[in-house]
Amino acid sequence: MWTKRALLRSAAVTAIAGLATKSSTALTQTSTQRPGFLKAKDIAEAGFIYGLPVVMNYGVMYDYAVDRSSGQFKAPFNQIANSANVFTYKDTAIPTPNSDTPYSIVWMDLRTEPMVLSVPAVDPKRYYSVQLCDGNTYNYGYIGSRATGNDASSYMVVGPGWAGATPSGIKTIFQSGTQFSAAIFRTQLFNPDDIDNVKKVQAGYAAKTLSAYLNQPPPPPAPTIDFPKIDKELVKTNFFDYLDFALQFAPAAANDAEIRTQLAHIGVGPGKTFSFKELSLEDKAEVALGMFEGQRKVDEAVANAGHGINGWRVSSLFGDSAFFDGDWLKRAAGAKAGIYGNDAIEATYPGTRTDSDGQTLDGSQHNYTLTFAPGQQPPVNAFWSLTMYDGKTQLLVENPINRYLINSPMLPALKTHADGSLTIYIQNKSPGADKEANWLPAPNGPIYLVMRLYWPKTRPPSILPVGEGTWQPPGVRRVS
Repeated sequence: MWTKRALLRSAAVTAIAGLATKSSTALTQTSTQRPGFLKAKDIAEAGFIYGLPVVMNYGVMYDYAVDRSSGQFKAPFNQIANSANVFTYKDTAIPTPNSDTPYSIVWMDLRTEPMVLSVPAVDPKRYYSVQLCDGNTYNYGYIGSRATGNDASSYMVVGPGWAGATPSGIKTIFQSGTQFSAAIFRTQLFNPDDIDNVKKVQAGYAAKTLSAYLNQPPPPPAPTIDFPKIDKELVKTNFFDYLDFALQFAPAAANDAEIRTQLAHIGVGPGKTFSFKELSLEDKAEVALGMFEGQRKVDEAVANAGHGINGWRVSSLFGDSAFFDGDWLKRAAGAKAGIYGNDAIEATYPGTRTDSDGQTLDGSQHNYTLTFAPGQQPPVNAFWSLTMYDGKTQLLVENPINRYLINSPMLPALKTHADGSLTIYIQNKSPGADKEANWLPAPNGPIYLVMRLYWPKTRPPSILPVGEGTWQPPGVRRVS
């Protein structure tokens, strides 16, 4: 009779046998140095959960700032890229993209000097935010309507370990935990005719190196980096290679010292040279089994995150290092649910894949409605939206009216009932001319819906504290 240990090994070897063309010894460790089978599997599992956001972030950075042929390229490092449009089904680099606010983004290389971000005066009626997110996917700072107001100001972003004087004209200094970091600008668009006004706001955003801001000679350039190519297929087999590469730009913090030490045992981390393709067949089995189990736990954590309310999951999965406090599963769940999500106080994101009866939402099988009772629309200081995603890919859905969401700026064009309630029609085909103004087109298959409450109110009625507030999202009802 086989032992559990033997069964696990056999299953894992079978799962990855197709990937192996030959058996070889790992470059980083000999067979006597590596941990035992189950121990290495556990390290790979924990390492996958810890590293998933880091690798996902690297993939986006590579597409946006490194690979000019990626189809998603925005601008080189330290140059701001303004997109005078909202995301559509053609944008595939980020799962669950926001299609409410045209984006501006700058990927910052902080290895040699800080960056200075400047924002113009913005009409107080227009919401905007600048989310600072490092390579660990920690939101380490905010600029914008809620955080700093709508006045013109300049802010400095510094890398880990930086120490220096604060130049004149700098309002606040923000410190990234990694040497590469993103500043994600969101500018509210009221309606399609408002796009030229958004362009004017975006034209006032600026990103400069500190030396350029001070009109001084720049420091010597940082070493050139050979960024490894990454795509959805390569990451399946080379996950730990990418994690190994990315961690060299992310100095260890006190709360991740333990997992970094564990990863070093399988050759992952600064000073290591992990290479999956050079592992023996048995080592590949260990890593593959650990990754498989890690992925299962992340998916489970996403499905069960936060509080279940009327079929929605209402959770808070985004924040800074102190917010996660070493809870790597929560951090991974946030990245999987929608990388670069905001702190709950900036935006809260109820999401659902089920109707009010707990049945899976499927646009090929049913039509649905979502009704806000009179006076019960999401309570926000800025605006709210309901966005449709393909339930399999978590990407926006191509549709005949090019509508990916319904939001509060659209209210004047929406139809309400006599009592003031608002019904949104969620289905694959048009509900008819009389209802099409309120139609949110669905895929011909599984549905994933995300509500966004930008700058949610903190006094009742409120969704805050997350999942425990006095306002709750209404259930999605099946009508056919």
